[in-house]
Amino acid sequence: MSGAAGGPRVAVFRPGDERIETAGELLRSLGAEPVADPMLEVDPTGAVPAAAPLVVFTSKTGVELAAEAGWDPRDADLAAIGPATAAAAREAGWTVDVVPEEYTSAGLVAALRSRAANERVTVARSDHGSDVLLDGLRDAGAEVTETVLYRLTRPTGAGDAAELAAAGDLDAAAFTSSLTVENFLAAAADRGVEEAARAGLADAVVGVIGPPTAETAADHGVDVDVVPDEASFEALATAVVDALDAATDREH
Repeated sequence: MSGAAGGPRVAVFRPGDERIETAGELLRSLGAEPVADPMLEVDPTGAVPAAAPLVVFTSKTGVELAAEAGWDPRDADLAAIGPATAAAAREAGWTVDVVPEEYTSAGLVAALRSRAANERVTVARSDHGSDVLLDGLRDAGAEVTETVLYRLTRPTGAGDAAELAAAGDLDAAAFTSSLTVENFLAAAADRGVEEAARAGLADAVVGVIGPPTAETAADHGVDVDVVPDEASFEALATAVVDALDAATDREH
């Protein structure tokens, strides 16, 4: 542990808006010092979900962009990947019909399999969505249309956490998507510290939000220490800090 005065340093990579601020507040409440390093920037396409009897949203961002564009679900059933996405939809005045037990693409497929059969379904999401959702719904017999509501890019200047990791000054990293893993490593490479940053991650607690992100990390040679049972940032942050506390107890 680096022994930072504000608690163990935990890198968080959420988009640089209220989401990273909220994540930082949560980490501070858990006794950690957040290292805010936004790895995702939202670039809206201006598109709205294509009309269909069933519309699936995979993020709070997608819901907010569709609502801001004045999209109206009308008689469509709505599925949301998790509670935050569902809450944003309800705040927009929409009724949410399905929230899966597991807040992942695979969870959505499982929850929608029966009602998706022989149905037209629109999946409204970013340009980096998993094929698991589209393929799973098609396998269930759905006619699937994908609407890309926004693109996700790596912000200019991202990579402060990679510098800390390279210097051995990062205690943990909380990756919230496959793209945050990929962008972290790309930012480290751009700064010329990829090898050292990888070594720093190996000495830190690495937490990921769910199995798909864990798979991406493994594919990129990053060892994962923590995968929470629930795919939410609150669960991820809590699990990461618990792992840090356990490591500190072992040291003493």
